[in-house]
Amino acid sequence: MWSVEDVARDAARRQGRGLTVEQVAEKVAEAARREWETQQQLHAPAETETGPFATDPEHLAQLWAAKHAEWLRIATLLETSGEQAYDPEQDARGVAWAQERQARRQGAVDRHAAWARKRQDAKDELRAQVWLSADTSRRLRAIAARAGLQPEQVIAQLADHARMDEDGGVAVAPFTPHLVEES
Repeated sequence: MWSVEDVARDAARRQGRGLTVEQVAEKVAEAARREWETQQQLHAPAETETGPFATDPEHLAQLWAAKHAEWLRIATLLETSGEQAYDPEQDARGVAWAQERQARRQGAVDRHAAWARKRQDAKDELRAQVWLSADTSRRLRAIAARAGLQPEQVIAQLADHARMDEDGGVAVAPFTPHLVEES
């Protein structure tokens, strides 16, 4: 859900709170070193482990490049603002990015919740395959054709109108099959 830039920005905002100009410079130097190291690993022969917990060297290189860029941005911000320590709440661009990430996260959460509701509704539905005799099938097709419906729609309406009495008997009052608008 988050890009490498999002991860780098979030990490820098969390780790950078209260860091002095000198400490931010150390973060820039560390990120530059790690960026260089991960780039070197990309071009080296594959000696890395493979498996379910192995890191993707390309992703790691991209992440350190993004972290380096973000720490440079913060260092430049401190230099131009004259502040002696980094305060994420005073970083207008960082605040905007954090709000954008939060909005995207909330959108994803909302979409997932809607999907989960839809799946729950689908669980409450019944799909059935019914085998009918040739005579019953012909009558059903004729009724459906006359009403301008599919045979499945007639069966669904028939089931909707069916009622059970106290003795367990099922009865269907006369009704006219009709096209139902879906919502």
